[in-house]
Amino acid sequence: MSATLLAATVLFGLSAASCESDDLVGLASVERADVAELVDAPASVTARAAATLSAPADGTLAELRVRPGALVKPGRVLAVVDSPSARDRLAKARRALDAARGAGRGGGGTDLSRLRRGTDRAAAQAFRAARDAADKLTDPGARAALLAQVRIAERQYEAAAETAEAALRAVQRGVAGLNSAVRALSAAQRLQAEQAYDLAKATVDALVLRAPIGGVVQLGGPVSPAAGAGSAEALAGLLGATGGLGAPAGVDPSGMLGGGNPTAPVAGVDGAVPVGGRVSAGTPILTVVDLTDLGLVAEVDETDVLLVGQGVPASVELDAATGAEYSARVRSVDVLPTASARGGVSYRVRLSLGPGRFADGRAAPAPRPGMSAVVRLRVREAAGAVTVPAAAVHSAQGQDAVWLVEDGIAEQVPVTVGVQGQDLVQIVSGVQPGQQVVVSGGDQVRPGERVR
Repeated sequence: MSATLLAATVLFGLSAASCESDDLVGLASVERADVAELVDAPASVTARAAATLSAPADGTLAELRVRPGALVKPGRVLAVVDSPSARDRLAKARRALDAARGAGRGGGGTDLSRLRRGTDRAAAQAFRAARDAADKLTDPGARAALLAQVRIAERQYEAAAETAEAALRAVQRGVAGLNSAVRALSAAQRLQAEQAYDLAKATVDALVLRAPIGGVVQLGGPVSPAAGAGSAEALAGLLGATGGLGAPAGVDPSGMLGGGNPTAPVAGVDGAVPVGGRVSAGTPILTVVDLTDLGLVAEVDETDVLLVGQGVPASVELDAATGAEYSARVRSVDVLPTASARGGVSYRVRLSLGPGRFADGRAAPAPRPGMSAVVRLRVREAAGAVTVPAAAVHSAQGQDAVWLVEDGIAEQVPVTVGVQGQDLVQIVSGVQPGQQVVVSGGDQVRPGERVR
């Protein structure tokens, strides 16, 4: 028998009696029953993963090869951006590379020094341009790949530049021939030209937008109605912050989920760019959302979070599906706190979300990421426990107590409370099944009074 049903049965059986002052009191029996302690918390539905694809450079949206709502697989071409500026940079890098590969021997030491400084400046400009392009990418995988390429190129060029500088110093000291310095500097120049070309080509290659993950496509990037959050912050609400729902390899959940209110719903999308429309570097073109494994991020108050652990079961109610109840189970609990939407300190609890059903047995609809919910965590349970109605327990001299009625006489008895349900409370010690306790009018009862 459920705790709620038992509580209703017990309370239905309350008897009215009068004590010596003729004040009415309610009595109930101590019973064995199953009892569960629940913790309620606001939550929002999260997707398994999501990635927003943005323009890697200024230009126009040349092609859109997918319709909104389409289900796509990883690697599929979704859109193409035309960027004359990016292609022009690639053409210049190609010419510089050809010139570096065909360059002959240089002149005197002074000219070589000037050439080395020019090569250093060109390398720094290429690296800076590549980093700027990477920072404007909203796809975490593409951004990480380009930044890694820049770091490798920088290390390689630093080694070549140090070799060229050492060769020039040797020539200036008269301990080496000019040809060795020319060769070292030419090698550094070729390497710089090759790296500049590779980085420019990476930007041009990125003009073809491919799905980094499988999922459903929507145009633009997600936005949060709260204070006009940007794409990354909105995706944070969509996915529920650092990663608890198993983002796939190559997709950085912190980039998709950082910041923002974990329970803030995602309301819409940035203005979708039409084919032929102008875009700037970083403009969101479309977003792919993986809906294969929906979850929840709940905000649990600090007073309750110590009761929550991995595997704790829960029931879920959605604002969008009135009358339906979904199953859920805790996957993880954050170690660091966050500011609660209700004030104070709370901790994010991440749950897997199961199917839902209405009271008549019909299957409930699948939720969408960002929907608001209330999670009821079953933090403690006791089967066949000695229980009393919650109204029977009160505080007396700093400890829990009940009014026990035996042979018509009321006595205040200290008790040890266990699992505390909404209607029933487990009593670990102090009373036994079959005994009678006062559940209403206890403020009128005095020790030793007769209760009829």
